[in-house]
Amino acid sequence: MPRRSRTSLTDSAARTTRQVTRSLRTQAVTLGTMLGAFWLTFAVNFLLGGALTGFGIVPRTTDGLLGILFAPFLHGTLNHLIANTVPFAALGWMVMWRDARHFLPVTAFAMLGAGLMAWTLGAPGSVHIGASGVVFGYLGFLLLAGVYARSVMSIVLSIVTAVLWGGLVLGIAPGQAGISWQAHLGGFLGGILAARRYR
Repeated sequence: MPRRSRTSLTDSAARTTRQVTRSLRTQAVTLGTMLGAFWLTFAVNFLLGGALTGFGIVPRTTDGLLGILFAPFLHGTLNHLIANTVPFAALGWMVMWRDARHFLPVTAFAMLGAGLMAWTLGAPGSVHIGASGVVFGYLGFLLLAGVYARSVMSIVLSIVTAVLWGGLVLGIAPGQAGISWQAHLGGFLGGILAARRYR
């Protein structure tokens, strides 16, 4: 009996290890693919002299609505891209760590919220680009997940997010030159709606 129990424990540990490895690999591929798309689009846009920037969100124009889909993949400068890459990877991984099934829906909520808010409230003739709206969506989702889900893991994750990334909330305040606070606010609200939807 003891020998059989030890064998069973070993098999269970091996299965758990394989599951964790597969999960981490899937998460890495998902995040890596999206970040790769950001960087590839930036390189192509650079080679084209910024021609793709026009596919961003242009407030209150019919063509500008398409930017809701394209804007997160477009970045004006290398610094802009790097500034979004780090929090996108960190917060995106935290969303997947909580529940990988929610990553794409939360991303969609964030894109839609950020895009519609920028399209509705943005200055006439402006072009809104960048993945920061999605980043703020992840932030809103993670901060409120503990409130809606009320599970120990979700609450701990919300606290960790608040400690490490809570300062980003200041980015939803109006008045920062060159910053699309509208997209930040919309993405944040989209993340909160996602947290409520997937509680």
